[in-house]
Amino acid sequence: MPIRIRRVKVACAVIFAALFPLAACSETGGEAEAVPVNAVSEGPDGLEPIPVMGEEVRILTFGDSLFAGYGLEDAQGDSYPAKLEAALRGRGVNARIANAAVPGDTSAAGRQRLQFVLDEQDQTPHLFILELGGNDLLRGLSPEETRANFVAMLDELKARAIPVLIMGMRAPPNYGPEYVAAFDALYGDLAREYDTALIPFWLEEIYQDPQLFQQDRIHPTVEGIEELVGATVDQVAAAIPEPDKA
Repeated sequence: MPIRIRRVKVACAVIFAALFPLAACSETGGEAEAVPVNAVSEGPDGLEPIPVMGEEVRILTFGDSLFAGYGLEDAQGDSYPAKLEAALRGRGVNARIANAAVPGDTSAAGRQRLQFVLDEQDQTPHLFILELGGNDLLRGLSPEETRANFVAMLDELKARAIPVLIMGMRAPPNYGPEYVAAFDALYGDLAREYDTALIPFWLEEIYQDPQLFQQDRIHPTVEGIEELVGATVDQVAAAIPEPDKA
């Protein structure tokens, strides 16, 4: 039987106020604009800049408000994808990131728009970063529904031979052990099934520190974004295929 939880019409900030922030809850529609190219590549940890070398690495990020920079004064420049691009270039990786995040997207919404987004790219991305599932939690969708939508997206990406990095999420404990176990397992299961790279819970670095979240206790502050980038940039870099495998 599919696992479901009772849906309660309350503000998403209230749902997780006593727990920990882990998902995007904005209902705002509209496509997020592509992240602008960063002109300067600063070295990591305050070191001298590292020359950006090699073939340009095209990365397409696909997610919800956690990737769209929701609530930040400079949503484009301070979003996770924008700061990730700067961090990669600071490590000498000639990365260009296009941000196709839409606030409020569930995995079903992502599934519906994926083919269009891919078709609109001038060139096939070397890496696709998939960040969805938080809004599925907020709407009480079953893990089976979320899994089916991810399978459809991963099938599409596999058919196009696009390497994928999955950004995993985690269900809060008040959803019950059966739901939590099913939801939390789907990211790792799908990463193994489709042989993709995986960050099991990409908010791990900050989720216990309320100072790194906005007042809604859901969306990271600029400082929170910087912490997330610092904690994940090496894993992202490792997920970029070698040139002869791209």
